[in-house]
Amino acid sequence: MNHLQGKTIILGVTGGIAAYKAAYLTSRLTQKGAVVHVIMTESAKQFITELTFQSLSKQRVYSDTFQERDPASISHIDLAGSADLVLVAPATANMIAKMAHGIADDMLSTTLLATTAPVMVAPAMNVHMYRHPAVVSNMNTLYDRGVQFIEPGDGLLACGYVGKGRLEEPDTIVSVVEAYFAGQAAPESLLLAGKKVLVTAGGTVERIDPVRYISNDSSGKMGFALARAARAMGADVTLIAARTDIAPPQDADIEVVRVESAQQMYEAVAGRFGSADVLVQAAAVADYRPKQAAEAKIKKSVDNMVLELVKTTDILETLGKAKTKQFVIGFAAETGNTEGYARDKLVRKNLDLIVANDVTLAGAGFGTDTNIVSVYDVEGLVFDLPLASKDEVARKVLAVAAGRLNGVLQ
Repeated sequence: MNHLQGKTIILGVTGGIAAYKAAYLTSRLTQKGAVVHVIMTESAKQFITELTFQSLSKQRVYSDTFQERDPASISHIDLAGSADLVLVAPATANMIAKMAHGIADDMLSTTLLATTAPVMVAPAMNVHMYRHPAVVSNMNTLYDRGVQFIEPGDGLLACGYVGKGRLEEPDTIVSVVEAYFAGQAAPESLLLAGKKVLVTAGGTVERIDPVRYISNDSSGKMGFALARAARAMGADVTLIAARTDIAPPQDADIEVVRVESAQQMYEAVAGRFGSADVLVQAAAVADYRPKQAAEAKIKKSVDNMVLELVKTTDILETLGKAKTKQFVIGFAAETGNTEGYARDKLVRKNLDLIVANDVTLAGAGFGTDTNIVSVYDVEGLVFDLPLASKDEVARKVLAVAAGRLNGVLQ
């Protein structure tokens, strides 16, 4: 069955060398029966002509908001209302920024603001631009609004760099669009629908006295990203957060439970674990705590002070070994032999997945908005993810969990 037959697709083409691939994309979509209306930015016209797209789509090509050829209609409003899908391919960093911030200063950005159709974006840019915090933030903003992304591929870029940023191949983009219309892939908002997900975040605080404590560098950003992603996938989310550098997600549908110590976190998680479907232990829980915490501030009186520490309850190991139906995901932040330590932890604590990262790598340490991870199960490597936003890491990890909960091995 041809799921593209008769579908109206607005194809936004922005200014980059990858614009030439949009010509083949137009041709393939049209061959499959879609009605393709191309909107070009002025920058795109520096790389390829309107005539090319007109010839391939057999439709008028748009680029000027004010070039109204039919006095009875407003072009960008008519296009926005007629679309079954708006696809921006290639999408430059500039257009992604416009979309994120609601800027409407040309035909394409104006149409994007006016449409209520689903939107897909296929980025294409230099690898460093793709990883820039501003671009990552803009993409996360769009993702949170429901925009779907077709990730760029890795390879040799036109600028000479090698890395992630190359526009995904047109045939692959066509397949993604076909799958969308065919309903072959469940909407992301339904991946964890009806599931109860527990997420922990931040670093626990173990008191020495009322003004001093032992903690770690965990910022809470990874745990917060996981909570947002789980909620976006339809889950009933409880976020148990210790000390964090930033405020938790301001989403009324995410229950936030604040704790301080490892013991408090254990009690909060254990009390909810029985009814949970998924536990994601992203918090950095202290392995040791002071044997006794002083009730008043300890005064400086001697040159040396001995602080006796005792082990805390290992939340992951305790609950991993006690699980019945729960899918348990752990994290391993290491400074060397990352795979070895992570896989040992996975088996020893009876986990379903473990997300490992070397915190000594640039962009993968505590407090960053990005991460570099490898995800393992008992069979070995599930996937590697080079430098990416923590939101992207969260989405990919939870997509694997959702698939396995539904009987799909990923």
